[in-house]
Amino acid sequence: MVYRVFVEKKKELAQEAKSLLSEANDLLGIKNLTDVRVINRYDAENITSELFDYAKRTVFSEPQLDIVSDDIEINGRCFAVEFLPGQFDQRADSAAQCIQIISQGERPLIRTAKIYILIGNITDADAQRIKKYVINPVEAREASLEKPETLAVKYDIPTEVRTLDGFINLDRAGLEDFVKKYGLAMDADDIAFCQDYFKSEHRDPTITEIRMIDTYWSDHCRHTTFLTVIDSVKFEDELLQKTYDEYLAVRKELGRTKPICLMDLATIAVKHLKKHGKLDRLDESEEINACTVKIDVEVDGVTEPWLLLFKNETHNHPTEIEPFGGAATCIGGAIRDPLSGRSYVYGAMRVTGAADPLKPIDETIKGKLPQRKIVTTAAAGYSSYGNQIGLATGIVDEIYHPGYAAKRMEIGAVIAATPAENVRREVPAPGDIVILLGGSTGRDGCGGATGSSKSHTVESLESCGAEVQKGNAPEERKLQRLFRNKEACLMIKRCNDFGAGGVSVAIGELADGLEIDLNAVPKKYEGLDGTELAISESQERMAVVVEPHNVDAFLALANKENLQAVPVAKVQAEPRLVMNWNGKKIVDISREFLNSNGADKHIDITPEAPALKEKEISGSFADNYSALASDLNICSKRGLSERFDSTIGAGTVLMPFGGKNQLTPIQAMVQKISVEKKHTDDCSLMAFGYNPFVTEQSPYHGAYLAVIESVCKLIASGAEFKDVYLTFQEYFERPGRDGKRWGQPLAALLGAFKAQMELGIGSIGGKDSMSGSFENLDVPPTLVSFAVTTEKTSSIVSPEFKSTGHKVVFIAPEKDENGLPKTDSLIDVFSQVTGLLRSGKAVACYTPGMGGIAEAVMKMAFGNGIGFEYSKDITLEKIFGLSYAGFILELANGAEETGTLLGHTNDSGCISLGGENIALSKLLGIYENKLESVYSCNIKNAGKGAENFSYETVERKAPAIKVAKPRVLIPAFPGTNCEYDSAKAVRDAGAEPEIIVINNLSADGISRSVEKFADELRSSQMIFIPGGFSGGDEPDGSGKFITAFFRNAAIKEGVTDLLENRDGLMCGICNGFQALIKLGLVPYGKIIDTDENCPTLTFNTIARHQSRIVRTRISSNKSPWLALTQVGDIYSVPISHGEGRFLASDELIAKLAANGQIATQYVDLDGNASNDIHFNPNDSVCAIEGITSPDGRVFGKMGHSERIGKGLYKNVPGDYNIRMFEAAVKYFKR
Repeated sequence: MVYRVFVEKKKELAQEAKSLLSEANDLLGIKNLTDVRVINRYDAENITSELFDYAKRTVFSEPQLDIVSDDIEINGRCFAVEFLPGQFDQRADSAAQCIQIISQGERPLIRTAKIYILIGNITDADAQRIKKYVINPVEAREASLEKPETLAVKYDIPTEVRTLDGFINLDRAGLEDFVKKYGLAMDADDIAFCQDYFKSEHRDPTITEIRMIDTYWSDHCRHTTFLTVIDSVKFEDELLQKTYDEYLAVRKELGRTKPICLMDLATIAVKHLKKHGKLDRLDESEEINACTVKIDVEVDGVTEPWLLLFKNETHNHPTEIEPFGGAATCIGGAIRDPLSGRSYVYGAMRVTGAADPLKPIDETIKGKLPQRKIVTTAAAGYSSYGNQIGLATGIVDEIYHPGYAAKRMEIGAVIAATPAENVRREVPAPGDIVILLGGSTGRDGCGGATGSSKSHTVESLESCGAEVQKGNAPEERKLQRLFRNKEACLMIKRCNDFGAGGVSVAIGELADGLEIDLNAVPKKYEGLDGTELAISESQERMAVVVEPHNVDAFLALANKENLQAVPVAKVQAEPRLVMNWNGKKIVDISREFLNSNGADKHIDITPEAPALKEKEISGSFADNYSALASDLNICSKRGLSERFDSTIGAGTVLMPFGGKNQLTPIQAMVQKISVEKKHTDDCSLMAFGYNPFVTEQSPYHGAYLAVIESVCKLIASGAEFKDVYLTFQEYFERPGRDGKRWGQPLAALLGAFKAQMELGIGSIGGKDSMSGSFENLDVPPTLVSFAVTTEKTSSIVSPEFKSTGHKVVFIAPEKDENGLPKTDSLIDVFSQVTGLLRSGKAVACYTPGMGGIAEAVMKMAFGNGIGFEYSKDITLEKIFGLSYAGFILELANGAEETGTLLGHTNDSGCISLGGENIALSKLLGIYENKLESVYSCNIKNAGKGAENFSYETVERKAPAIKVAKPRVLIPAFPGTNCEYDSAKAVRDAGAEPEIIVINNLSADGISRSVEKFADELRSSQMIFIPGGFSGGDEPDGSGKFITAFFRNAAIKEGVTDLLENRDGLMCGICNGFQALIKLGLVPYGKIIDTDENCPTLTFNTIARHQSRIVRTRISSNKSPWLALTQVGDIYSVPISHGEGRFLASDELIAKLAANGQIATQYVDLDGNASNDIHFNPNDSVCAIEGITSPDGRVFGKMGHSERIGKGLYKNVPGDYNIRMFEAAVKYFKR
C-alpha cells in the first residue's frame, strides 16, 4: 500500500514560497501573482501504517516548523514537480535511510514531489512561464497529482546488447550517416578507423563497443583536439613567431620526434625544466592522478616526507544544462583525482565564468537557462556538495564576460596531502583484483564525456539530459574517510576515480589487460543494459587494484566506513579490454587500438597578431571609483562566497574576507597541511590568474599575464618564490577547421610556455576544454593559471590595511617592448617584497589585478575601514590602468620608503586624490549592492532588537566519579563531516576521543551500530555530536538522521543513564546542536517527543548557507563546558550553517534566561547582542547562539568552537579558544 503525506512550512517560515513569489513578480514580471504555496509531498511503500504515522512527525516534518496533512486544500493553480526517473533524489533517499534507522528493518520505498499552488489573477500563459522557470527539463518533469497504486517501477529487463550487423561493410556515406544517427562525438575519419579495426577482427562491433570507443576517444577523455597534428603555422607578428621558434628549439634540444601539437606545446616546458634539474621534487608515476609534488612537513617538531596533490577540473557543459548537479559533480570529480592518489583533500577554490546575471530573463538566449538561474543554482550545487564533504573553500570568484553565455565555465580546483609512506604504487599483475567501491550505477551521466566534447545547438540540448551526473555528497565523504586510512591505502597498488566514461575508463585504464564482469557492478535500479553499465558516469565511485589475498581485508575496511565495495574485474596478461555481461563478451578490444585515440587529425594554423589596446581613462577621480566599484568583475562577491564553508578542517590560515569588517578579499587560499591527529605549522597556498578582456585582445599576453598574476598573488600573501608549481585550465571555442580559431589556443599556449621558461616554473597538470561554442557565440579565449606552493603559517600576510598613518608604496618590475615584465627585474621584485614582509617592514600587500591599483587600494581599505590619500603626483592613468606584476605594500612605522610612494593610510573614512575624495561608505554601498539581488549578503533580519543576558555561576556540582582521561564518544553519521576536527580538539584537551561510524548499509548494520554505540557509551563520560549535514540535511531539515538514531530505545536509555546517573556531559555543535534541540536534550535535559511549543533551529532568514567569523558573548557560565570563561567574555568563532536560526517563544526565553540556560549570544563590535545580519548571521531570536540543559551539562551551540589552532584566521583578529573542551576534561578531574 502507498501512504501519502503533505508537508508545508508555516506561513511565517515559508522562505522558498516567498522567494518564488518575489522572483515571479520581479524577474518574470507577473505582478498579478499575489501568493505562492510550496508543499513537499511524500509517498511511501513497504512500510507499516504505524511506522508511517511516526515518520510523519519525526522524519517528514517538524512540529515547530511544519503543517502536516493527509490532504491539501488547493486554493489556486496547482502543479507538481518530480525528478526524472533515474535522477538521484537526495530527499527521498535520506527519508528512506532515516526511516530504516528508526525501524532497523528493510528500507522503504519513498518518492517525493514538490507541489506549487499559485494564487492570484494570473493567465494560463503566466502559469506556463512559472512552470518553465521552476522545471528544468534536463532533471525534472511535471508530476501527476494522483496517488499511484504502487511505487515499484516495472522495468523491462534487457538481456543482450545489439551487434551492429553490416557495420564493416558500410561505405563512406554510410559511416557519416552512422555518426549522425548515433550522435557520436567522433568524426567520419574516426569511425572509418574503427571500421578498419573491426575488419581486422573479422566481425561487426556491438553498440557497447562503439559507445565505449566514442567515450574513450572523446576530447574530454583523451584531449583529441590538443593532440591534433599541426602541419603548419603562419604568423602575422614577430612576438608569436619568435616564441614558436623557441619552442621548436626546445623540441630539438629534447630530441622530440612526436608530432607538433597543442599538447606537446602545453607540456614541453616541464620536460625542459625537468631535464635541467628544476623540478626535482616532482612525484611521477604511471597512475593518472592529480599533480603531485614531494614536500617536507614538520609534524610535532619532526620533519616527515609528504606528498602535496592538486587538481583543477571543469564541468562546463553539465553545469550549463543542469547547474546544481553539474557544479556539484565538478567539485566531486576534482576531489576524486587527488583522492585516487590516496591523499586527504582539505581545500578547494572555485573560479567560474558567466554572462551578466543581472540581465532581464526575457533576454535569455533561446534554448538556454537564464544566466541568473545558472549562476545561483550552480553556486548552490557546488557549495552544497563541497560543504557536505568537508572541504574548506578558500576562494570563490566569478568572472563575467558576454562570451560565457555560449557556455558557462565551472572550475573546481582542489588541494590535498598525504604522508609519502601511505602511498604504494605498483603495476597491476595478472590475477590482481579490481574492486569497485562507493555508489551504485544508474543512467545518470551516460554520454557525459561525449556531450562535454561537443559544441551545442538548440536541438542538441534537447536530448542531452541523461549526460548530467548527480552527486551524493555523504557517499563521497565515506570515500574520503577510507582513503585517509593507511592500512587501506597500503593495499592499493593502483587506483582510478570514476568520472568521464564510467567503468570503461575508470577500470579500463587500470591495466592493459582486463576482464570486467558487468553483472557484478552494483545498480541503483533494474533495467540497465550492458552499454549503460559500461559507460554510465554515476558518481562517488572508485576503482582500486589489490592483490587477491588482500580482497577480503579491503572489503572489511570499506564496510567499516559504511561503504559498498564489490570485486568486479581481474587483471589479465593479454592486453585486451574485455567486458562480460549475461554470459557474453560484449566488449573485446585490443589495448593498442584503444590507445590509438582514433584517426590522426591534421590542421594548418594562422594565428592573428595581438591587438592590445591601452585602457582609456576619462572622467573624474570619484566617477572612476564609483564605476569601478559597480563593475561586475570588481564588485563584491561576498554574497556568493559566504555560502561556501571556508573553515572546516580547522586549518584555514586566511579567511576569504579579512579585517574587523571581514570585507577585504584575500588573493591566495592558505590552509594548513591537514594532519589528522598531530600538528603542523606548514601550509599550502593556491592562487589563480586570468583576465578575459586582455586575453581576447591577445591570447599570448593574456596567458603570460595569467601565469604572472597567479604567482604574484602567492608572493603578496607571504610566500617565497621557491618550489612554485602551476596547473592550467584551457577553455576555448570549438575550433573546427578554421586556422584562425585554432590560433587562439596556440597563441595562449605560446604565452604560457614563454612565462614558464622565463620564470623556471612548470605547469605540471591541467585540463583543456575545446567546446565553448553555441550557435554563433563563443567563449572568450581562456587560460586560467593556478599557482601552488607551501610555506610556514608565520610567513603569511593578509592584504587589508592594518593601521592609519602608514606609508603605502608601489613596487613594480621593468617592462619589455611587448609590455610584459622583464624576468630578472620581476624576480628581484619578488625577493624585495618577500624581504619587506618577512622583516615586518611591510604589514599588508596586494598585487593589482583587473581593476588595477584603484581596486587594490579600495579593497585593502574596506577590511578595517581605513581611509587612504593618494600622493599628489599619482595620475588617474596610473591609478585606474592595469598594473600586473606590481605590488602595493603598507609599510610599518619607521620602515624605509622604497619603490614609488603611492600615498598614506588615514582615519578620514575616504579615498582621496588632491582635493577630490569619495567616502568608503559610499563606495562600499555601490560595491556590495551591485550583485545583492543575485547573491544577497546585506538583508534586513526579521527579528527585534536583542539585550545582553548575564547569569554568573558561583559554584558547580562535581561528578561523583573522577576520571583522569575521560572518554568521549563521537558518532559519525552519513553526512557528518566535523568528526576529525572534533576528535582533535577533544584529544588536545586531554580526553580520549572515540569516533564510531554508524553503518546503515543494511538492517543488520544498523542493529550492530546501535549495539556498539550503546556498549561503548557505558564506559564513556561524554557524548560529542559533531557538525555536518546528516543525510544531506534531508528530508527538508537538519539533524533527522541523528535524532532517529538517538531515539532508539537502547541509545535513549544509555543517554539517560549517562546524564541522570553518571553525571556525564553532552555537547553538540552545529548539526549536533540541531540534533540536541530536536531531541529535547536542550533545553530540557532529556530526550522527549517535541511539539510545536518547543524551541528549534530553522533555516537562516537569508535563505542560504552562511560561513564567516562571528563574535559571541558569554551570557552564562553555568555549564561545566564554560567553566573557564567569565560572563561578558567575547570569543570569535567560525560559523558554517544553513539552519542556525534559533526560535522560541518569549515566555520560554524568559525562563531560559532566568535559569542561566542562554549560554552565548551573537554580538557586534561593541560587544552588544545584535540583530544585524553582519553579526547575527541567521536571525536568531535574542541573538542566541548557544543554550544548555537546566543544569548546564548538555550544551548546544552553532559556532564551530572545535575549529581552533595556532596560526588560524590571521586576517580576522579575535580570541578563538573558548576552552570548552579543556573545561569539560577538568570537570571530571575535580
